[in-house]
Amino acid sequence: MTSPNPAPTPSSADPAPLGPDDFDALDHALDAMREQDDETPQWEFCEGFMAALICTRRAIPATEYWPVLLGEGFVPAQHMEFVWNWKRRWREIETALDADVESLEDERTWQPEVLDTRGAIAALPEEERADMDGEDIPSFAQVWALGFMFAVENFPDEWTAPRDKEAAQMLDDALGAIVTLTEDDTGKPALSMYSEDGPPSVSQQRVDDFGAAIWAVYDLRQLWRSLGPKVETVRKEATPGRNDPCPCGSGKKYKKCHGAG
Repeated sequence: MTSPNPAPTPSSADPAPLGPDDFDALDHALDAMREQDDETPQWEFCEGFMAALICTRRAIPATEYWPVLLGEGFVPAQHMEFVWNWKRRWREIETALDADVESLEDERTWQPEVLDTRGAIAALPEEERADMDGEDIPSFAQVWALGFMFAVENFPDEWTAPRDKEAAQMLDDALGAIVTLTEDDTGKPALSMYSEDGPPSVSQQRVDDFGAAIWAVYDLRQLWRSLGPKVETVRKEATPGRNDPCPCGSGKKYKKCHGAG
């Protein structure tokens, strides 16, 4: 068994789940970082990236993943509230992925924090929607999936297919379900994930694919935990023959030098 990336908590009790104000704080922190680095991602992207980290075969330390996600200039000590909320969310996801759930309706089931940006725009007054014409608006959960796969691509050694064919197929199927969400939702809008009575903005196929991706993350967590960390092969240097020169450089035969006795 492997212990996925631990997110330390300051006490033995789990912190309270993140609420709307906490996610707003995360967004505000990222907005502030974006003023210094315009490549700073949205929280939805970070959420996907985090989910992948929690599922990796090796526990990747924060010193490795912060520069990948937020750039070399990110200093955790200068963003303590962001880091604390990050750790809280990490623990929430970790706990949910380890819960024995069988339905997406189970309140313990992990639900990614994703946006229906198209739904939000569709709910705007007509004049405000007109301002968005021509802009490339991501599909529901697309940014989350891109964040997940960004982590997979940046830590490829941790996602190498196992030798066992069944496990390798499980990995391929799970990643395939997430890759599906990285693509545009081209189906007929059937419902809104932004609000119950909002204009349709998400296809039913997209909702089904989103559910499949959630289960895929559960599968990935289970897969790597069951396989455990990769065991590095220890390569033993070849022992010189008894009549070969001793590798110490003495000029003697190995049997008369370090091979004696």
